[in-house]
Amino acid sequence: MLAVCCLSMALVVLDVSVVNVALPAVHRDWGASVAALQWTVDAYTLVLAAFLLPAGAAADRWGRRRVFVLGLLVFGLGSALCALAPGAGALVAARAVQAVGGTMLNPVAMGIVATTFPEPAERARAIGVFGSVSGLSLALGPVLGGALVDGWGWRAVFWVNLPVVAAGVAGALRWVPESRAERARRFDPVGQLLVVLVLGGTVFALISAGRSGWSAPSVWGPLALAAAAVPVLGRYEARRADPLLEVRLLRGPVVAALVLAFAALGAFAAFLFAATLYLQGVRGMSALDAGLCLVPAGVLILLLSPRTGRVVGRCGPRGPLLVSGTALALAGALLPAVGPRTPVPALLAVFALVGVFQGTVNPPITDTAVSGLPGSMASTAAALASTARQTGSAVGVAVAGVLLAPGVAAGGARFTAAAHGVWWLLLAAGVLIAVLGAAGPGARRGAAAAPAPAPAPVAPVAADGAGAGAGRQAQSGQSPR
Repeated sequence: MLAVCCLSMALVVLDVSVVNVALPAVHRDWGASVAALQWTVDAYTLVLAAFLLPAGAAADRWGRRRVFVLGLLVFGLGSALCALAPGAGALVAARAVQAVGGTMLNPVAMGIVATTFPEPAERARAIGVFGSVSGLSLALGPVLGGALVDGWGWRAVFWVNLPVVAAGVAGALRWVPESRAERARRFDPVGQLLVVLVLGGTVFALISAGRSGWSAPSVWGPLALAAAAVPVLGRYEARRADPLLEVRLLRGPVVAALVLAFAALGAFAAFLFAATLYLQGVRGMSALDAGLCLVPAGVLILLLSPRTGRVVGRCGPRGPLLVSGTALALAGALLPAVGPRTPVPALLAVFALVGVFQGTVNPPITDTAVSGLPGSMASTAAALASTARQTGSAVGVAVAGVLLAPGVAAGGARFTAAAHGVWWLLLAAGVLIAVLGAAGPGARRGAAAAPAPAPAPVAPVAADGAGAGAGRQAQSGQSPR
């Protein structure tokens, strides 16, 4: 059962890093615009951000295994449509179908793991394995994607998903037990529509700005619609007894966690988008060589993430956040010196700083989200943090595309000059993370949180596995530890 759930984690996480490596090949084959490349990434992350919470509610109501298997089938269908796409528009639509399946995989798998291992120590070990697969997938994704693109073309990165999906469906039907929540959350279609308007309007406007300019109706119209939907969403959700978005949690440490999650994943997504275009478009590297250049970052994520979790457990989130923010700010300060002929060892050293940043930022984000809250609310807080991660990722790619658009066609020094805006964005995000870390608690505040009176039904918590610990806390009814 654990292997099947880990397989879903690998599918969703790999699909982010693998597709980034394939973008230059898509650009060459179709002459795709920067906006099309942005939407190839953002159609996936935007759907994940918008539909993470309702997918969890559906699993609680209809059965986690049933929704998990459906998610695998939809993900496989989306992968096949991506591989067969005749053009950029069809590829973007197929990526959205993939993401619909993705919303039913990792969050639901987290709920399956938490309910299948009722003994706390055993469950902690299972969740540790589940979370480690995320780091391993990030480390292997660029290399796997590069090998597939160089050997069989960019469509292979989608075809390879189909046998994995088939194995996952067979394994789920054989080994995954069915489970449901004792009290399933009610669906909130109005709140869901408002969330889509806020996220979709913002990202659509940012991507359109790179092509049409900020004064175009296609930019300010969606931005105005998104801005108008924000207060409506807040008032509507505050009145609901069972809201899609827990507005009452948006205070204190939870707000800090959402800002951290948004900034961290926005910076990381912008880095991946810009770095892959630079390595292949400016340096002329093959997809495999470009993937190998990103390996130091992936390996450090894999090595540092579990160790950071233990540090946060002993000492609190302040130290890891300071390390993470400092590493990202330093990388953002050094990257503007990168040019078309920068020695590869120097590139690897800077990319390693990004790995240090990403490997030390996620555990303190989850800890900050759940600190000061009762254990029964930990799953919800972690789900909000995961949604902020996906939103930040979509916005990061959109902003990076706007900044890079003038240099993509020209290449060479024009591209590296345009990329300076992305690197300054990394510097600003690093400073923000370090400042919030310094202003945060130095020791754990979980002890102050009132424990839940009874074990709470498990709600799927995180599209990327980062909320794993919180899901365990919510299931056991304990304060965040």
